[in-house]
Amino acid sequence: MSTTARKLNVAAALALAALVTAGCERPPVDEVQHGYRGTGMVQMYNPRVVAEQATHNVVPAAQPAAAEGGPSAGTVYQNVKVLGGLSVGEFSRTMLAITAWVAPKEQGCAYCHEGANFADDSKYTKVVARKMLQMTQKINADWKPHVQATGVTCYTCHRGKPVPEYVWFKDVDNTAAGGLGNRAGQNRSTAAINGASLPSDPFTPFLLGAEPIRFTGATALPTGNRKSIKQAEWTFALMTHMSQGLGVNCTYCHNSRAFNDWSQSPPQRAVAWHGIRMARALNNEFMVPLTEVFPADRKGPLGDVAKLNCATCHQGAYKPLYGASMLKDYVTALAAPVAAAPPPAEAVPAEGEAAPPAAAETSSTGDASPNGAGQPG
Repeated sequence: MSTTARKLNVAAALALAALVTAGCERPPVDEVQHGYRGTGMVQMYNPRVVAEQATHNVVPAAQPAAAEGGPSAGTVYQNVKVLGGLSVGEFSRTMLAITAWVAPKEQGCAYCHEGANFADDSKYTKVVARKMLQMTQKINADWKPHVQATGVTCYTCHRGKPVPEYVWFKDVDNTAAGGLGNRAGQNRSTAAINGASLPSDPFTPFLLGAEPIRFTGATALPTGNRKSIKQAEWTFALMTHMSQGLGVNCTYCHNSRAFNDWSQSPPQRAVAWHGIRMARALNNEFMVPLTEVFPADRKGPLGDVAKLNCATCHQGAYKPLYGASMLKDYVTALAAPVAAAPPPAEAVPAEGEAAPPAAAETSSTGDASPNGAGQPG
């Protein structure tokens, strides 16, 4: 073989090796044992990725504590529907925190409030923010099986942005017949499923609808088994999103020797089970009802509002903000719905008062607050 031929062969081999390893991560990669030895339950972490993520999971300092006592916000200011039972001091402190969490840069309070008339509800962002404040309280009060005592705040999703970075809309129709027949929602690469050929929208059936999350069955279809391979592919698409959204392997929730067996699964699987149902409930109870409130340019290609999924809160971390609790500093306002205050005898506009994004209207609660998955506040 000539020298030129050898060089060409070497070049071709190097090119092939580069192509094969393009999707691999260069070492070192850390391994953390997550289950019993011999089960393959090991979590793989790239320290470079973790270091980068750490910069996005820094918890901001809490607002200084408010003095105790004083009149309630609902007796002093007009149109305070969700946080009216807080003292004026705690109300102002909470509003300042929400502004920092959701719209800290350009508009500030004006993102939700109209000029000096903070009582005005004409901005859709205020209406949405009020609804999102209710949603935050709902999560902390009723979804403890998922959020535990850590809880959430507006910052959990917003991270200083008016619109959370990770939200989703219904996917465009991906079932039309192509050269090889009906695509059945598959074979169209999207970031939601990490570029896989699985169904590209696992959120509509599972996090908006309540389709059963199924695996393949142990018997053939003629025996009455309805767990088909096609249904399993939709489940795999959702699991791919969850793995990507939390930055973990499948074995974070499953035992690799028996993925379907609950008795062999770690506790995280039960937490994830509640998380799926929480996301579904929040989308239907809080996001979808805001469809007519959002302007057209804030909706998806099919006219639906932004909705939440696992990545909305987790943003690549196995626990949002790596498990740091911000709720402990805002328990009075965000841990549960605040008892209503009696209406003011003579309401005074919250003119120069502290102020974050305002409240959202929908069920008649909500003061100022960001908007969890569609509009910050």
